[in-house]
Amino acid sequence: MAETKIDPRVIRTRRLIMDSFIQLSMRKDFKDITIKDITTEATVNRATFYYHFTDKYDLLEKVLKDDLMTKVISEIVDHDKLNQSTIVSVFLSVTNFQMSLAGQCRRSFESFTATIETIIKKELESIFYQMLLKQHSTDSDESLRIAAIMLSWGIYGATVDWQHNSTVPPEEYIKLAIPYLTHGMDFLVSEEL
Repeated sequence: MAETKIDPRVIRTRRLIMDSFIQLSMRKDFKDITIKDITTEATVNRATFYYHFTDKYDLLEKVLKDDLMTKVISEIVDHDKLNQSTIVSVFLSVTNFQMSLAGQCRRSFESFTATIETIIKKELESIFYQMLLKQHSTDSDESLRIAAIMLSWGIYGATVDWQHNSTVPPEEYIKLAIPYLTHGMDFLVSEEL
């Protein structure tokens, strides 16, 4: 089966539109960005925009997915097992991404929050599920899927809590929770004894 090669011009145009959207997001609130703004900034016509994206929400999702997951995956690519080191790396990667996005697109960051949350949780769920499948291939797929969901939602929730409520650096924050995450109820019981 032959692989379909994508024309480099298509890739460049798509990237140009995405970069233009990011630049606009630094200057305007998301709700105020129009397709005309994006096409003008990217110097493409509306038909070209709609060839690549269905609307600005689709563009937002693809920008976040491409940028986020490229960064997160590159930072955890060396981790093939789900362990303390992986959890710390994922947490730090997601917090770094959120800080970077909030700094770059401060005006639009609040508008992106729900989309960011959905993408991060879904992508982390997939990453964790694949890791768990490799480590526990004999376990129930449904059990592993549920564990992956709990991990992804928990880590995302912790990044939001750190962002809004913590005064310690993210490295210190996650290290406070690691014993409870990796040893669970056993750690709580031994602490009480």
